[in-house]
Amino acid sequence: MTDHPYVSVVVCAYNEAGNSKPLVAQITAALQTLDYEIIYVNDGSTDTTLAELLAIQHERLTILDLQKNYGQSAALAAGISAARGQFIATMDGDQQNDPLDIIPMLQVAEERDVDLVVGHRHNRQDNAWLRRLPSRLANSLIRRAVGLPISDNGCALKIFRADFAKRIGLYGELHRFIAILAHFDGARIVQVPVRHHPRRIGQSKYGLGRTGRVLSDLLLLVFLKRYLNKPMHLFGGLGLSLLVSGLCLAMRFLWVTDANVNGLDRFAVGIVWLLAGLQFLAFGLVLDLQMRTYHESQGKKNYIVRRTYRASVPMESVALY
Repeated sequence: MTDHPYVSVVVCAYNEAGNSKPLVAQITAALQTLDYEIIYVNDGSTDTTLAELLAIQHERLTILDLQKNYGQSAALAAGISAARGQFIATMDGDQQNDPLDIIPMLQVAEERDVDLVVGHRHNRQDNAWLRRLPSRLANSLIRRAVGLPISDNGCALKIFRADFAKRIGLYGELHRFIAILAHFDGARIVQVPVRHHPRRIGQSKYGLGRTGRVLSDLLLLVFLKRYLNKPMHLFGGLGLSLLVSGLCLAMRFLWVTDANVNGLDRFAVGIVWLLAGLQFLAFGLVLDLQMRTYHESQGKKNYIVRRTYRASVPMESVALY
């Protein structure tokens, strides 16, 4: 393996005991004709995932052991930062993505000269009600809100040009929207069908509980696309609308002397709740942007790598604050 391999395969794992060794073997078999490296990010697993990874004797394997469970976005950011390849392939550690799809996706990336190739799980092997139906609804909402014709934003199997991948800022839980973030930066994106296997070992970390977080992140992305450089167009417009409406309603209740008191009370309570909701949304957007400024202006990372292992031997300890 050279200092700059052709492709770096970044795998994020959280409590995936039993999946690591067979997945490394599958990646090795699929990429044996290429100059590659495997970067396995252990995202604070509490089971035997790390021990199983350390037991694997593989000269192309690098293990990043994070200090704690930061979430998939931070784990991906850590793996991408450590990658040395010309291209970066990302995939989940549950064996549902198929490494055999990596080479055809690399060929598409080179032949069509694109920045990102996104996998589309055309025959998805997940629970219809808990995973597939919510995913379809979310993808449809994303297409309408953002205007990017990607039908499977949740597929972890993706191929990036390395220089482009390293420019994408991943915070919070925005790993679901990598294609959208790339689209905002002007990336050339292609979607291709890929295989998808049923989970054989362990349990899924996803469920209906993530719906609220997805909607919140989507709201943030819509804001970033439409109003990042002109926030006054959003907040000023809303403020003026509320001001005019409030003045009109107040004048009406001043002029109408026989106004029902209970109705007036309910109206006042409704206005208070409406304003409170708008304030919370505004604070959320402002705080999220401040968090990005905090990290990016000072070069800070949103994760800490406890230790890096190569060839099953601890090579260095790295703390990135």
